[in-house]
Parts: sequence; C-alpha cells; structure tokens
Amino acid sequence: MTKPLLSICIATYNRADYIGETLESIIPQVTDDVEIVIVDGASTDNTSDVVKHYADSCNQINYIRLASKGGVDQDFCKAVENAKGEYCWLFPDDDLLKPDAIGTVLKEIRKGYSLIIVNAHVMNKDFSKVLDNKRMQIDTNEIYDESRMEQLFNRIVPHISFIGCVVINRYLWMQREKERYFGTEFIHVGVIFQAPLPAPSLVIAEPHVTIRFGNAQWTPRSFEIWMYKWPNLLGSFVNISEQTRREYIRIQSWKKLKNIITCRAMGIYSLKEYLKCFASEASSLWWKSVVLLIAIMPACFVNLFLLSYFKIVKKEPLMIAALENNENNIMNILRRKGR
Repeated sequence: MTKPLLSICIATYNRADYIGETLESIIPQVTDDVEIVIVDGASTDNTSDVVKHYADSCNQINYIRLASKGGVDQDFCKAVENAKGEYCWLFPDDDLLKPDAIGTVLKEIRKGYSLIIVNAHVMNKDFSKVLDNKRMQIDTNEIYDESRMEQLFNRIVPHISFIGCVVINRYLWMQREKERYFGTEFIHVGVIFQAPLPAPSLVIAEPHVTIRFGNAQWTPRSFEIWMYKWPNLLGSFVNISEQTRREYIRIQSWKKLKNIITCRAMGIYSLKEYLKCFASEASSLWWKSVVLLIAIMPACFVNLFLLSYFKIVKKEPLMIAALENNENNIMNILRRKGR
C-alpha cells in the first residue's frame, strides 16, 4: 500500500454493537489514498472480533488494541501517532459517513488547508428519524485565513464538540501540545485553538456525516463535562478575545438556572452533584436553596415539564429527542415497570 493522503482515525471502547455499522459506511469509500486507524482502549466486549472481521476483507485497516484503558483523548492521540496519512479525520466509533464524504474531503485537503471542518446532520439513535438537517446553518463553503482565528472560533464552536467534524493536518497535530488536554474529552479543540493555525481553514457547508444522537458513553459524567470541562477549555484559549470566551462560558455556565433544570431533567444533576459542586461554594443562601431543591425534585417531573416546554414553546427537535429518550421520561419509566 502506498503512503495514504488521509487517515481516518477512530478511538473505540466497547462499541461492538455500533462500530461495524460505522465501518460499513467508510470501507466502500476507501481508496489507495486512504487508511483506517482504529485504536481500541482495551474493550471488554467483542469489539475486537467485529473489527477483525472487517480487517480481514480490508487491508487498509490498522487495528491497534491497547493493554489498558487510557481515555478517549489519549486514544485519539495514539491513532494519529500511528497514522501514515498527511491528514487525519478524527471519527467516532458509532456515527456514519455519508456517501462520497471521503471523495469530497480528499479533493479539499489537496489544497493545503491546516484544518477542515465537516458539517453533519443528526438522527436519532437507530437512524429512523432526522433531528437536525444541518448542525452548522451555512449554505456555501467558508474559508478562514490565518488572521481570522476568532471568526473561525465563533463559527465552529457550537459544532466542534463533535469530534467527527475534524480533518486536520497530521504534522500540525504532532507539533502541538496535547497532554495538557488529556481528560478534557475534547483534545481536538485544544489542539486547534491553543495557537493560530499556520494555513487557512475550510468549513464545508454540505453535511457529510450522520451523527447518532443520544449515544455518548460519557452521559453519566455529562454535568461535569458540559458545566465545567467544556467552558473551562474554551476559556483557556488566550489568542481568542476575552469577550468571546466569556460569552461561551456564560452560555454553558453551571450558574445558570436553566442549565441546572435541564441537567436535572436529563438525570445528570442530583444531590450527588449538588454536594460536590455547590454545598461548599461561597454563594448566596437563596441560590444554594434553589439548586438543592432542584437536586431533590423527582427527575421525571422535571423531565415532563421541560418536554412540554420544548414541544409547545421552543419546538427544538434535539432537546425533545433527548428528553423523550431519557430514562427519566415518564413513558420510559412506565414501560420498564410494565415488563
């Protein structure tokens, strides 16, 4: 096999039920310019059997099974380190590539961009319903030169928490600091925004990825990740203006009542999180009382309240799907009791 131009880098852990479908969306598009690098963080299910089944018929798959679990950030780093391509497409182990996605990206990376951000659409967990036709609401491709880092930040931050959107020059990745971002869950964001990019970036308007919504493995840790890790990460980029960083931190803040209520409805905020995050905090008595009350309220009732709000008032398909599929949804509770 000749040296590839593009390496599709997948970090996986206990995804035997999903990674086969992901590979089936990728393999038919693979050419001599493409390889697939899969780093398995010591899965305890039969993920290795599934991957080896596909590797037997596709010699462009390089499967690396680690001896111990290191975390998603480290595993993506290992995938890039073992990649031979000039560019790396960081890809999840449960989402799908749309037809001709690889062909489109191959054409664009030949133009020498530092970074390509690929748009996506969102479907529910079993791919039976479209929840969002476009994560980034743009109609034409956009190019951001080296002087427009802040504009790039504003354009892609709402989308870039999804790692499957990132195609990055491998040399650039290897040259940048990475260990500082281990444990953030978003190492790709740290690599991109820790310093200005040396060449222009491309944002592709057409969705080329299908996201399987509601299937994240870190859902039990979502409160910590979204209320602390994500805003703290965004706030660390000193080459982005303080005003811009502060705005994104404000939106995701654990000090916003709306966020606390939403987290309770999703079951990711409870008395445990209250004791960890608020009990010893130097804040007003009324605020502590309110967030304590939310923590001990039945999550199913909060779920029902928010579900009604998003169905009748806001009409946001992604939030509706998240709340309906949540284990705190009253219908799901009744189904479990009826078994």
